[in-house]
Amino acid sequence: MTTATTKPAPILELTDVGKSFGNIHALRGVSLSVRAGEVTCILGDNGAGKSALIKIISGLYQHDTGSYQVCGKPMKCSSPRDALDCGIATVYQDLALVPLLPVWRNFFLGSELTIGPWPFRRLDVAAMRRIADEELQKMGIKVPDIDQPVGTLSGGQRQVVAIARAIHFGAKVLILDEPTAALGVKQSGVVLKYISAAREAGLGVIFITHNPHHAYLVGDHFVILRQGTLDLSSPRAELTLDDLTHHMAGGAELDALKHELRRIDVPDVGAVHDAQEKEKA
Repeated sequence: MTTATTKPAPILELTDVGKSFGNIHALRGVSLSVRAGEVTCILGDNGAGKSALIKIISGLYQHDTGSYQVCGKPMKCSSPRDALDCGIATVYQDLALVPLLPVWRNFFLGSELTIGPWPFRRLDVAAMRRIADEELQKMGIKVPDIDQPVGTLSGGQRQVVAIARAIHFGAKVLILDEPTAALGVKQSGVVLKYISAAREAGLGVIFITHNPHHAYLVGDHFVILRQGTLDLSSPRAELTLDDLTHHMAGGAELDALKHELRRIDVPDVGAVHDAQEKEKA
């Protein structure tokens, strides 16, 4: 039984997970827990191991070492379909949307509803339009016309359509891969609002980003990867935005660099000039 001071058991848990490609270690000893109603933010520079980690969780890669559990049961996903069957949905930057198709058709892309007996089955357009409209409204998304091409929506709105789709199809864990990377301030705010809404709906959210400010606005737990290893894993209560930004910028390496730069003696231009004048005299 869960008490007010006890965290719920993780939906998804990785322990000492590693992944190698020949002699290249993409990940080494990475541990991660994702709980319902929490946003776990994963940060790191390019090459830090974020992509490898997400591909393991979403079933594109299989881990070489360590354990991967979903709801306490050992899991080794062999495909994204296995992960989806376990309730793990991933929304990538390209969103897997077809710009020229209407909003409702994109909402059901790959999972279309049909009616009628075989071989006369056909798309149940009326049901898909109605359900898509209802589900988007539940998320507070106002689309002027459910029949308009999804490509006419703003970047933030398209992200939210993809989030609502994942929730509708039973996601327990929602992975968002750099959803605000190509967006302006206003549209980023739209996406962050719905990340918070997904958390309130009881999902475990994994938010991958390189922006500590965006992460700190919605995050409950923060993980920083560096060169394939875990550099930081901390709950929000133990971390300030300045701390997070400091770790993201390099932490100890940045401090060492500052120390080294302070030790460099910069010549006094005025003193050098005076010395040269004396030599001329």
